[in-house]
Amino acid sequence: MDRIKERMNALRLEADESAARVDELAAKVKTLEQETLSKEQEITSLSHRNQLLEAEVEKLENNIKDAKNELGDSRSANTQVETLQRRLQLLEEEAEEADKNLREANEKLRLTDVKSGHYERKVAALEQERDQWEQKYEEMSQKYNKTKKELDDFVAEIGNI
Repeated sequence: MDRIKERMNALRLEADESAARVDELAAKVKTLEQETLSKEQEITSLSHRNQLLEAEVEKLENNIKDAKNELGDSRSANTQVETLQRRLQLLEEEAEEADKNLREANEKLRLTDVKSGHYERKVAALEQERDQWEQKYEEMSQKYNKTKKELDDFVAEIGNI
């Protein structure tokens, strides 16, 4: 009789531990989903910034073309030529800076994609672990019910004696 009580207590304890583990894993999954959402928002933001930088690079390249055309048209005035050369140099520096920013944004986007993939795999692994725990819990619950039935039958049999 005491062994049965001990076994039932052990089963209850194991069921409680399994339930606590399921709750912990659910919290981890929620945290990872929130992180994934945050990373997706960051990807969207970086993609938008990337588009803006590409547009800025195109604008700057057009400005460079315009400046070069103006330089060719205004050879008659030395001061005008020097001004346009300085302007061209500034535009090229801005274009280089914009190109550098674009490369950095693309690198951040790539890293975010890598992290996103990592977290997706992590979430999948946690979900699989959760499913295993749930299956184990179901098995333990079935064992508990079977043991309880055996105990009830045993008690009924003893009661008949």
